Amino acid sequence: MKNRQSEIAVALKVRPPFTGPDEVQAEIRRRVAFIQQCLRDSGMKTLVLGISGGVDSTTTGLLCQRAVSELRAAGEGADYRFIAVRLPYAVQHDEDEAQLAVDTIQPDECHTVNLHGMVQGLVAATGELENLSPAMRDFVLGNTKARMRMVAQYTIANARKGLVVGTDHAAEAVMGFFTKFGDGACDLTPLTGLVKNQVRTLAAALGAPEQLVHKVPTADLEELHPGKPDELAHGVSYRDIDAFLLGQVVSDEAAQTIIATYDKTAHKRQLPKEP
Repeated sequence: MKNRQSEIAVALKVRPPFTGPDEVQAEIRRRVAFIQQCLRDSGMKTLVLGISGGVDSTTTGLLCQRAVSELRAAGEGADYRFIAVRLPYAVQHDEDEAQLAVDTIQPDECHTVNLHGMVQGLVAATGELENLSPAMRDFVLGNTKARMRMVAQYTIANARKGLVVGTDHAAEAVMGFFTKFGDGACDLTPLTGLVKNQVRTLAAALGAPEQLVHKVPTADLEELHPGKPDELAHGVSYRDIDAFLLGQVVSDEAAQTIIATYDKTAHKRQLPKEP
């Protein structure tokens, strides 16, 4: 089991624990520089990111806004922009926290795209959800929402010659906790390799309010369970996931759950199969 623990950590590029404030600031600078280089390499001038109100998108948004602000300040181009996109489905249950995230990030632009009409239009057009059980219908609809979120972001990014930014990190990647070709589709992932508590640490260092830093993580895709905590879906806590990825001791039960989920969701972390 220890070998698998190490193998998975290496595959997900897990960063070691931060040793102090200086290392946290160095990590922020490294990830901001990564975002800036992605823009330079692509020739694009715009970053597009969906803002949910959780710590992951808040942290990523703060990194993105700093990246483009520094590029402008350095004289590399006054046309560098960061666009935050709100993507509610009808009325978001934690709307206040989503707005707090936007207010904290202070993006160059903020767009709102309500997904309800387009999701329901697709559901009606396919007719595939009609005979499903309520639980299965809710599951499929949740993945459709996630994919529509990405369609909206790429539509804006294409129109503005920009890149779409993702929020995936090691603690979500190991659990396959993203929708394939939904929130798993993007052009760059600045949080790669970080465990959940490291994301929170960066958020706090970037000035995010405590309310968002320590907010209970939720994908908020299920109508039958609005705001369902990630940990309930995982069957294991983020504390255990973080510890596992950092090579620390966790219970056999937690380790087995994490490894089994990692193996089961391997297809999500791979490119499409080829002959």
